[in-house]
Amino acid sequence: MLERIPFSKPTAQTEMSTGSGMIGVRAIAAKSGASAMTVSRVLRGSPKVAASTRTRVLQAAEELGYQPDPHLSRMMHLVRGRKASGTRATLAVIREVGAQDELHDAAYQYVSLEDIAVRAGQHGYQIEEFHLGIDRLTPARLTNILKARGIEGMIVSPQSSEMRCGQLDYTDFAAATFGYGLKTPLHRAAGNMTLGIHQAASELAARGYKRIGLAVTKWVDDRSEHTYSASMLHFQKSLPRSQRVPLLLLPHNNLSRCGGAFRAWMKDSTPDALISFDTYVPEWLAKLGLRIPDDIGLVVHDWTARMAGFAGIHQRRNHVAAAAINLVATQLQHNERGLPEVPRQILIPPAWIDGASIRP
Repeated sequence: MLERIPFSKPTAQTEMSTGSGMIGVRAIAAKSGASAMTVSRVLRGSPKVAASTRTRVLQAAEELGYQPDPHLSRMMHLVRGRKASGTRATLAVIREVGAQDELHDAAYQYVSLEDIAVRAGQHGYQIEEFHLGIDRLTPARLTNILKARGIEGMIVSPQSSEMRCGQLDYTDFAAATFGYGLKTPLHRAAGNMTLGIHQAASELAARGYKRIGLAVTKWVDDRSEHTYSASMLHFQKSLPRSQRVPLLLLPHNNLSRCGGAFRAWMKDSTPDALISFDTYVPEWLAKLGLRIPDDIGLVVHDWTARMAGFAGIHQRRNHVAAAAINLVATQLQHNERGLPEVPRQILIPPAWIDGASIRP
């Protein structure tokens, strides 16, 4: 049994170069006895070809030394994508809404619809948002809706501890997700928080801070596959034991319930700088009589533009969104559907943001 050759998508008019000349779709058609249209379908991986015909076409292509021209293939892909059709293809953005879900607090940040739409538009797609949990929208019902409307690509953005996204049937869809919250083995794009935490801790150390603490919720650390805690523990290995501050993984997703645990940790561990949230934490520090940055430095672990004035780790979600859209667009281009055998993972390096919440 011949393995499928991962060709790009030529048309019946496309000719491809080899070391000894030009081999076209018509040449493969003549040798295999199939039509030029059938050859084109086989070479672009279409499932609408009988297995025996596919084998015959691929055998002929291999014997002729067929090699796709990547530049011409890309041009033809763009031309086909821009044909006037009255409507643009749609990608679904799947969100979640749980009843009084604590993860919708302002303390938590997610990839914005605007950032997703920008990159989707560059690929020629429009987007439509669907919320599991609203109006009795279940994973099974959503799957049927997407199929009925001919939507084949989706961006999965988990925003609930219930993880309804994990119940979707991905068999007929090209999909990618953000971060590591969803345990379903999809292609994913995420921020590289191993790099982010190490960079923030190094910046603080360079400014003279000796006891640097990390305080995030357990859910934040779990969602990152423990890159927060792992990176901080690795950073502390190079420090004297007297400067190693125990990690604080706050016990509740509802950050407003964590004040007591935070104050107890502060009194026991006495950090002189923190990597933590921009909400609640400044208020808790004030109640302890600590001023930012005079008495303690604060770096926001998930910086956004609304946090101007704070130093922070900018996870650059616009680039995370672009990477996820690219993953879905590539799958659609190559007729790939369902859960991948080997999920691809793209890590976006965060940016360090200086701010008045730490020493100059």
